[in-house]
Amino acid sequence: MADLLFEIGAEEIPAGFAPAALQQLSQDLAKALDDARLPHGEVRAVGTPRRLAVWAREVAPRQGDAISQALGPPVAQAFDAAGNPTPAATGFARSQGVEVAALERVETPKGLRLAVTKVEKGRKAEAVMPGILERLVAGLRFRKVMRTGNDDVTFARPVRWMVALLGGKPVPVRHGGVRSGRTTVGHRFLSPRAIPLSGKPEDYVARLRKAHVLVDPDERRAAVDAELSRAARKAGGALRPDEPLVEQVTWLVEHPTGIAGSFEKSNLELPPEVVISEMRNHQRYFAVVDARGRLQNRFVAVSGTPVKDPAVARHGYERVLRARLADARFFFEEDRKRKLVDRIEDLGRRTYQARLGSELDRVHRIGAVAGDLARALGREEELLSDVLEAARLCKTDLTTGMVGEFPELQGTMGGHYARQEGLKPAVADAIEDHYKPLGASEEMPRGDLGALVGVADRLHQLVGIIGVGEKATGAADPYGLRRAAIGILRIVQSRGWHLSLAAAVERTLDALSGVKLAADRAVVASQVREFLRGRLRALWGDEFDGDLVDAVLAAGFDDVVDARRRLEALASVKARPDFVPLAVAFKRVANIREKAGEGASAVVDPALLLDGAERALHDDLLRVDGEVAELRRARDYAGVLRAVASIKPAVDRFFDEVLVMAEEPAVRANRLGLMKRVSDLFGDVADFRKIQAELPAAGGAPRGA
Repeated sequence: MADLLFEIGAEEIPAGFAPAALQQLSQDLAKALDDARLPHGEVRAVGTPRRLAVWAREVAPRQGDAISQALGPPVAQAFDAAGNPTPAATGFARSQGVEVAALERVETPKGLRLAVTKVEKGRKAEAVMPGILERLVAGLRFRKVMRTGNDDVTFARPVRWMVALLGGKPVPVRHGGVRSGRTTVGHRFLSPRAIPLSGKPEDYVARLRKAHVLVDPDERRAAVDAELSRAARKAGGALRPDEPLVEQVTWLVEHPTGIAGSFEKSNLELPPEVVISEMRNHQRYFAVVDARGRLQNRFVAVSGTPVKDPAVARHGYERVLRARLADARFFFEEDRKRKLVDRIEDLGRRTYQARLGSELDRVHRIGAVAGDLARALGREEELLSDVLEAARLCKTDLTTGMVGEFPELQGTMGGHYARQEGLKPAVADAIEDHYKPLGASEEMPRGDLGALVGVADRLHQLVGIIGVGEKATGAADPYGLRRAAIGILRIVQSRGWHLSLAAAVERTLDALSGVKLAADRAVVASQVREFLRGRLRALWGDEFDGDLVDAVLAAGFDDVVDARRRLEALASVKARPDFVPLAVAFKRVANIREKAGEGASAVVDPALLLDGAERALHDDLLRVDGEVAELRRARDYAGVLRAVASIKPAVDRFFDEVLVMAEEPAVRANRLGLMKRVSDLFGDVADFRKIQAELPAAGGAPRGA
């Protein structure tokens, strides 16, 4: 058994590329070794911005033999009555490269057939490894790639060296003009000389550590955390939590060193988001806060090189930030010279989407939709005036210099400027919050105004973009339709609004009346509803079993809050030990109702209930009808399902003793009507046909159907 070590050295790989590449390296190498019939131990990938490496422990010295069997024609067709081979036999033998006499006879499910058993002898590991590793490096996928010189190969950044060792012996690997060797290099500035390697993973990690390179990402991340904490303490505060930035910085350095710096205190007069965004997004600096979480005029930067004179390094970091913050202050002061309301007409000179018009057209439609939503909630008198003001101002900060420089601050700056102008706090919050939530776990709008404008904005985006014929396909979603749909659903659910999605889509189509749609209005509305349904299934599928989600959505999802309650109720009932037989019984009722179609009687006639079992079921229906109606009005769907479950014994007896499809038409229609009555009790809660529930097979067939 021998350890395999493979390293690809390159120019600095973008921080966002490396983690995915290392995951692919470990997965692909493990699969390649398995496919090559080379048993092995642990496979692990490590790396830095300048190198991607992977090792496999205890790789077998030789492949296992591969035994395969090729089946040929039936023996009856392969030989004639005299026992001589027919063309079928000779052709099969020729295709397999053997004589007819070498053909075997094997018994198969289709009878006796000719066969050839082949044994492929395993080769030595060092003989197959070059091909495995060359395919490994060539198969790495990156969002963007580069081509080096005249090479016909690509990589995230130009490849400068490779190391390939099996049991300490070099494995010849080539990628473009680069050939593998047995030496790596250390830190670009502190240890650029060649470092010979033994091929042992532990030795690889240790020698690079000695050369100022922490190649293990876990070790490097711990070092980043330690340096940040140390530097923050030196700065006299605590680090503002920022997990994504810590992860990014971990993949920007090979040997982290934290450096504390400061900036002019006067810059704290800027909105905190501006200062943090400038430090974080442009310089990769970490903000420092005091014990109460207030921003301080301090920062922590992470250098990739240990510095001899921290004062010199700190001065460099501070000088760069000083210039950036001076630009931010200039934009901030210039922006405040014009009020937001004076910027509304400027939106007419900004295109939102070629077929949907300008940003001014957009805000007019957002206002119309948001106003309709307020009316639908019965909040017109309370909210309408403020909703319309927030809607017409919500995009005005797009025309400011600050948002032009820092696009990530759209909404945030609008809220700040609105507060400084003395607008109502709720309106200012709405301008800022209507972009929320920004992601799957981001904070939600603080009030109904921001939520209404946010839903209206996303409805306009979703209905408008789909309406003009654009779609989200696979991984491509250039207009952010999935994000918009999820935002609508999460906001409506978090606010507890009983809004009709179908009506909201229709109101948005009304607002888009001047836009030329790519399809009929009804088709566009259907496409939008189905898109929302798909996002809702994905959203809830992370929390609940998929079949339960499908069952609830099939029963209707126009009221998202109501559908969520039904789903939670169904999930609670599924926890009952008797759920499977209950689900099976209700699935059968639903199936019979669907097959009956118009054959069911609209009203059950007690005089036509000829069997004791059907009379008993009818009595149970009369008993629970009122209770279920009351529970449904209270949206107590767990109670609805419990009440409906109480009639299961009567349903079971009905199926055991009664033939639903009786020969007499009136009796048959009456019994189908009885099934319809049962189905109506739970049909608007969930479609039980979608639930995966089956009883164990038993002898005999029931009579019910």
